[in-house]
Amino acid sequence: MLLKTFDPLKGKQLRIMDENGEIVDEKNMPELTDDQVVEAYKYMLYARQVDLKAVAYQRMGRLFTLPPNLGQEAAAFGSAYALDKKKDWMVPAFREMAAWLYWGATAKDLYLYWAGSEDGNVTPDDVNFMPSAVPVASQVPHAAGLGYSIKYKGTDQVVITYFGDGGTSEGDFHEGMNFAGVFKLPVIFFCNNNQYAISVPRRMQSAAKNLADKAIGYGMPGIQVDGNDFFAVYAATKEAAEYARDGNGPVMIEAETYRRGYHTTSDDPTKYRTAEEEAEWEKKDPLIRMKKYLEKKGLWDDDKENDYVKHAKKDISAQFKEVEEYPRTSLEQIFKYMYEEMPDILKKQKVEMEKYLAGKEGR
Repeated sequence: MLLKTFDPLKGKQLRIMDENGEIVDEKNMPELTDDQVVEAYKYMLYARQVDLKAVAYQRMGRLFTLPPNLGQEAAAFGSAYALDKKKDWMVPAFREMAAWLYWGATAKDLYLYWAGSEDGNVTPDDVNFMPSAVPVASQVPHAAGLGYSIKYKGTDQVVITYFGDGGTSEGDFHEGMNFAGVFKLPVIFFCNNNQYAISVPRRMQSAAKNLADKAIGYGMPGIQVDGNDFFAVYAATKEAAEYARDGNGPVMIEAETYRRGYHTTSDDPTKYRTAEEEAEWEKKDPLIRMKKYLEKKGLWDDDKENDYVKHAKKDISAQFKEVEEYPRTSLEQIFKYMYEEMPDILKKQKVEMEKYLAGKEGR
């Protein structure tokens, strides 16, 4: 059992595939067909193209500030792929693009959101995930609440919630973990340890040797995995889901990964990390190692890659065209969105905004 064998308190980390695409732990290699592994790679590759295009569009002024996902595709997708998206629930933060796309969102949905339209954050009726949560760790108690409702109803479901290393410093993280631990709720707490909370390095955030150690204080097992290893992430999440589904309570997974891009597009990571560090982590990139693995098995090559990326870019561009043609949110919609009867303070703000916009247009 992975949750017992890979004890974070003993400094053990689950890694199945190394950065060269070699399987270094045959015993714990998950049972996936070649077709499934290729499908996984395609999802991650597609997510990367969506992400790269998003940054490009933002730099052109066609999207607002957004958080790039570069380097974290395996952590997001490997965990989502291990669950049953038809019945389980996903409660994301804001850097889980590959998971969103697998769960049922489209590139158009994601782009709409970062273009400022709330319609991009509306969950389709037949998809079980919560809206994006930008306030750090605010989604963790929501996941615990979902887990409580599942236990109350007695349904065979599991919840996974994502947060970063910085999220473990927030009160909401501890409240959600404590509540889930006390009531033995079917929740997987998935920490994307990407080494930085904006500009604060991991070593300055917590005295814990591993973030997965924090699980012990809440009466749940914790496990640390190589977050750039799709197979390790998948295997750990699969077992955590089985553990939670069987009524044993929550699990915390720490995926050690690296945010290769900016915290957001308004960030400059050169101010707080070195080019040498970035180069070292680039060698561990999840897509690079996955591609090496597939090539060694004869399942992928450069021709397939180029053809897939070409079609992906065409599809993504078509979806972005729909975003740019999408009706803009009016001022009226913004202020009337929440309340049936607008409070006086909002009425005042609306008048001030109308005056501001009128003055701006008159220049």
